[in-house]
Amino acid sequence: MLVLVLDTATPAVTTAVISVDDHAVTPMAARSTVDERAHGELLAPAIAAVLAEAGVGARDLDAIVAGVGPGPFTGLRVGLATAVAMSQALAVPAYGVCSLDAIGITAVATTLVATDARRREIYWAIYRDGRRLTPPAVDRPALVAEQLAGGAVEVALGDGAHRYAAVLGVPVLDEPRYPRAVALAQLAAERVLARAPAEALTPLYLRRPDAAEPRPPKAVTA
Repeated sequence: MLVLVLDTATPAVTTAVISVDDHAVTPMAARSTVDERAHGELLAPAIAAVLAEAGVGARDLDAIVAGVGPGPFTGLRVGLATAVAMSQALAVPAYGVCSLDAIGITAVATTLVATDARRREIYWAIYRDGRRLTPPAVDRPALVAEQLAGGAVEVALGDGAHRYAAVLGVPVLDEPRYPRAVALAQLAAERVLARAPAEALTPLYLRRPDAAEPRPPKAVTA
């Protein structure tokens, strides 16, 4: 089965066409470009590029897999809106995967996975043997370090861990730094092969967006 994978929960705009069968999850074409301010500009051309490289058309796809975050509002919304639109237009199911899980799947030791949440914060969770042990959260790195103090976390992964390594006080592995398309596909493979019903791609924002509706003007009193 052919799956289009995309993730825009981090500064990396990640797309891939991946073959999923009972024996393997095999990348046919993949692209990842790091630019935290250009998700909207980069995603559609990247999708077109991986489809062309794989030698398939959009109508050949059997499913869409998308990272649902956590991630900053604007970038994450670009990816999920695209996934929903393609799912509906092509009449194929869409499946969501926590973007942190696509990094933590590689964890063997007890591992902190952290991505950059901006505002001097990180999105984070703890993993072991590829399984998430804590729910995704967003906090300042110093607060996370306090929660890790005296604990069993041995190493860290992810762009947020790199950015705040000195504060977190945990050895940081070089890779993976961002969610990988093949990992997203692996995490959704069971649903893809079972032809499970399409899912609502609910974004994990974990906090309110910066933009807010203006408040009504205050009444003028004499």
